[in-house]
Amino acid sequence: MIRGRFLTLEGIEGAGKSTSLEFIQQLLRSAAIPHLVTREPGGTVLGEALREIMLRADRTNICADSELLMMFAARAQHLAERIRPALDEGMWVVCDRFTDATYAYQGGGRGIPDERIGILENWVQGALRPDLTLLFDIPVDQGLARAGRRSVPDRFEREKREFFERVRRHYLVAAAREPGRIRVIDGAHTPGQVQDAIRAILQEFLP
Repeated sequence: MIRGRFLTLEGIEGAGKSTSLEFIQQLLRSAAIPHLVTREPGGTVLGEALREIMLRADRTNICADSELLMMFAARAQHLAERIRPALDEGMWVVCDRFTDATYAYQGGGRGIPDERIGILENWVQGALRPDLTLLFDIPVDQGLARAGRRSVPDRFEREKREFFERVRRHYLVAAAREPGRIRVIDGAHTPGQVQDAIRAILQEFLP
């Protein structure tokens, strides 16, 4: 059986990932491609429990190292329980955030060196990396304004503007380093323009 494709969506708050995820599902259904849609942190009972711990706004005393280790604990369970089995069955896996987010948020945002994150990445994932990553890029002020209109801010969304500038910069550096895998889409464009960009990129991967 041919291994499935692993597609991840990345971007700061308010970049339009959730809306784009729904459109990607439509494209995959139209192409009759079996797929799993999931998210990080989360995707499993353990992952969702860790997500609740990390996102609760009143949990202000979580240190950066604990946050990083919880991310990879959730990821290890996610890979074992859902992602690897789905890929092995030939399904596409579409994941809202993955390890690029860890490099951007815990690395760029919190200041943890990439080398330390890389050790955990190799330990937990082995050789597994996404086949394609869509990075939805948007100016920080615009993204945070969108996010503020949709829900009460979680622990991450309460961070200062400078935090998200570092996160965004880390994402863009990664995209410049891996242009074949990480495709940047302008999240500030109209929904129609964003969908056209997604469709054009996925045409390269759809059978």
